Amino acid sequence: MTTTNPELSTLGQWWVLTRRLIAPSWRNGEIVLSILTPVVFTVGFYVPLNLVMTVFGHGLSSYAQFLMPMIVLQAIAFTSIAAAFRAASDATGGINRRFATMPIGVATPLAARMSANMLRCGVALISAIVCGYVIGFRFDRGPVSAIGFCLFAMLVGAALSLGADVLGTISKSPEATTQALTLPQLILGMLSVGFAPAQQFPQWIQPFVRNQPVSQFASALRVLAGDTTAGVAAVTWSVMGPPLAWAVGLIVVFVPLATFLTARRQ
Repeated sequence: MTTTNPELSTLGQWWVLTRRLIAPSWRNGEIVLSILTPVVFTVGFYVPLNLVMTVFGHGLSSYAQFLMPMIVLQAIAFTSIAAAFRAASDATGGINRRFATMPIGVATPLAARMSANMLRCGVALISAIVCGYVIGFRFDRGPVSAIGFCLFAMLVGAALSLGADVLGTISKSPEATTQALTLPQLILGMLSVGFAPAQQFPQWIQPFVRNQPVSQFASALRVLAGDTTAGVAAVTWSVMGPPLAWAVGLIVVFVPLATFLTARRQ
């Protein structure tokens, strides 16, 4: 008698593992949270800061135009916390060890987790754009730049989700991972050009404020969104190069590390 081994489809395995992560997102409220988080950020940031920043100045036609990139980045950053929580849960529950002993592609579990993460990032981005339009934000550079705005936001979401996946896999503690990601996110967000221009910070900290990754991401999104005034620079490689380098560099570092951590055998 002969036995026939079933054909293994990497695409099929990816789809099954992706459904394992997406289906619970609708039941446990992760998708709803991705929709509501930008609403909370919009109300929490725009309402108290709009009058203050209008008095002190922000360089654009409206504070909504200035604040919109930060609403997007905060919404995407919070979806990365969910990514870290899921990675830590898989590591704690032994799912990764089980996958390592099965005939599954090395990068397939990571690809499935990232697919679910990007779905949540996409939902958060759409919700953030809707909230921005409610408070007065507009895309003023045309459809091509608007598409570039969305693509760059998703690229940043992929980089943050990969980093969160690595941290969650290493820590193996969902609660500790969530707390560890919240504090740096808030610190880098506050010390960035997302809420106020760099000129309004003390001079000794302005170089850090301008060049740290959150500020670079916010500046890139602001340039892609455009404005009716001349307060936004043109879309050039000199402006977009550093933010793209940050995002792509993070992905290049985290992809092999995340794959190794997922695939290694205990």
